[in-house]
Amino acid sequence: METILSFFSDNKEMIYFVILSVFVGVEVIGGVPSVLHTPLMSGANAIHGVVIVGAIHVMLNVDPTDMLALSLGFLAVLLGTLNVVGGFVVTDRMLEMFKKKK
Repeated sequence: METILSFFSDNKEMIYFVILSVFVGVEVIGGVPSVLHTPLMSGANAIHGVVIVGAIHVMLNVDPTDMLALSLGFLAVLLGTLNVVGGFVVTDRMLEMFKKKK
């Protein structure tokens, strides 16, 4: 229990930043009309591309015996990749709607 409390006290600013970004993200996405969700998703693809590169960079600098950090990094790469691929599929389908029919 003491290690958990020391972790929270050592990383207090980072925890505040994550909580604040969750609230800001919910407010921003909640205020977007449903017509604009797909273009917003294509912008999020670029952000998740950065998340993937960052997770790979962090995983390269982690001690190979630290399984928690490696598994969290793997999870970040996996979920970021799924989000990027899914976003591109949805954006491609949206752009198909605007093509002229032959």
